[in-house]
Amino acid sequence: MFRRVFIANRGEVAARVARTCKRLGIGVVAGVSEPDADLQWLKPEAGLVDAVAILGGRQSYLDVDAILEAARANQCSALHPGWGFLSENALFATRCEAERITFIGPTPSAIRAMGDKSVAKDTMRRLGLPTIPGSDGPVADVEAARVLAEAMGYPVLLKARSGGGGRGMRRVYASGELASAFSQASAEALSAFGDGALYLEKLIEGGRHIEFQVLGDAFGSVVCLGERECSVQRRHQKLVEESPSPGVSPERRREMMARISVACARAGYRGAGTVEMLMDQDGSLYFMEMNTRLQVEHPVTELCTGVDLVEWQLRVAAGEPLPAAWVSRGVPSQGHAIECRINAEDPALGFRPAPGRVSGLTLPTSPEPPLRLRVDTHLHQGDTISPHYDSLIAKLITAGPDRASALAAMDEALGSLKVVGVPTTAGLQRQILSDSRFVSGTYDTSLLDGFPGL
Repeated sequence: MFRRVFIANRGEVAARVARTCKRLGIGVVAGVSEPDADLQWLKPEAGLVDAVAILGGRQSYLDVDAILEAARANQCSALHPGWGFLSENALFATRCEAERITFIGPTPSAIRAMGDKSVAKDTMRRLGLPTIPGSDGPVADVEAARVLAEAMGYPVLLKARSGGGGRGMRRVYASGELASAFSQASAEALSAFGDGALYLEKLIEGGRHIEFQVLGDAFGSVVCLGERECSVQRRHQKLVEESPSPGVSPERRREMMARISVACARAGYRGAGTVEMLMDQDGSLYFMEMNTRLQVEHPVTELCTGVDLVEWQLRVAAGEPLPAAWVSRGVPSQGHAIECRINAEDPALGFRPAPGRVSGLTLPTSPEPPLRLRVDTHLHQGDTISPHYDSLIAKLITAGPDRASALAAMDEALGSLKVVGVPTTAGLQRQILSDSRFVSGTYDTSLLDGFPGL
């Protein structure tokens, strides 16, 4: 196992990775920007970090040279990229290898193959996964898109070849909308990812966003740890996730887990990754993309399986094989888990980010067994939420023997969470969880369309 790990990320995910490293007896060096340097989780008394390396200004989480220099200077033999920033940057992973610093993630070639959505789609189609009908690769221009859209029939979806999070994505319902949607999506993708290429696929409306968690080692073994439902979204940004999905039957779950495990093993995938799929109204699942990193919503899988995914990212990167029992019999899962992302945003003002000082903070306490509560956060009372970064400040995760108990525990947790100084999304999430469609498990990605107060 590694002696010292450099965490090239910030906030909640950096603190989460640090906790597992400390439990395993691994030294932690946190690379932080100047705006983040005063956060309390980085202080010695918090017990999560052995050293802090100031990388530079607010953009320094993207400064490859500064990060690698800091990792070398602090004698780190491995680097965890978290999510976002450089976590899916194949060039960064290659640079780490060249510096003899183990990149805790997939190989650069896997990141490269899956980072291009059109290539990933073609790869997974060849490996046996169903894919949404659409272009074989990026469309050359708006006229090429128009020819394909008219052949497929509207509505269609334009998607950026690179990146994610809904950027560079536009729905098109009629031919007259295509030109402006193409121009807007391409410009947004170019600005966000440095790549304006788009591909086109059939738009499945009323679908459900289902993702499958995989874990592979360097010896050709891949296991699938079940699926998560991520259909509660606003502008493609997830707000609530749960596992298992109430919309996936046990038979379909077993089928897709087996197919995904085989496909990823044939692709030589190593490390943690997520296969994102779209379920149509008939229950059919189609491959959309693969995220070659840890997901924000990974705790719901951890609470159902008892597997620490960060620990196994570390173990696999250090050359350990997956347990033989997992490979031969699968990873057992039980109960149900729900996660709510707590963002420093004001839903009443169009989810406007709300940076500021947290003058008061009360986190919910654990319920009575068999219910479980997990709070993932880096936040302490007195911290200042920066305007420069993502507004995610905490995640509440509850688990119980069934969905109803996990849901009741989450409602109680949201009600007892107190954040003073900045608005959060907690109140809205209580409304979402009480909506009849969510309670019944019959919701889809349109749940928040026309939702009261939005």
